[in-house]
Amino acid sequence: MTSAATKRVALYARVSTDGQSVENQLRELREVADRHGWQIVKEFVDKGISGAKGRDERPQFNAVLNGVARKEFDLVAAWSVDRLGRSLQHLIGFLNELHAKKVDLYLHQQGIDTTTPAGRAMFSMLGVFGEFERSMIQERVKAGLKRAVAQGKVLGRPMVNGEVEKKVLALRAKGQGIIKIAKSVGIGVGTVARMVKT
Repeated sequence: MTSAATKRVALYARVSTDGQSVENQLRELREVADRHGWQIVKEFVDKGISGAKGRDERPQFNAVLNGVARKEFDLVAAWSVDRLGRSLQHLIGFLNELHAKKVDLYLHQQGIDTTTPAGRAMFSMLGVFGEFERSMIQERVKAGLKRAVAQGKVLGRPMVNGEVEKKVLALRAKGQGIIKIAKSVGIGVGTVARMVKT
């Protein structure tokens, strides 16, 4: 990796609406890069795109990650953590991609810089919180399923009665297609497909 004085940095800025400007974000990041002696390789800007959108709906964010994968820069700098994403899961995924390629992250508002020991410690803490959030979600799902069973709800695919199955097989024997059978009998295409395969 290059020395701190010659770090290649990618700046990423995002605004949620077209009417907003990224100029303040970029100006502050350029000043930071100048102070640290970082070389700005490229500036990536997503305009009018919510942070809740995934990577595939944020073209410039996607370009940053592609650049990370190709090791085009040593550091990604953003004005604030919420410019990168709205959920902890998104952020952890992003951090893991950076970490895998040994690319550092600088977040101006939060004062996080993973080129420093304190920044690396914060990175580890975020990983812990990400794991915690995942396990909380899993626990809520399990509790919800348990509650549904206790209330007598039937989980899984609904059962189809024998009469419907006979109709499906009879129509299939006449050469009708799966979609047409599903429409005429009033059940899902997947259900018909399972019946005709068995």
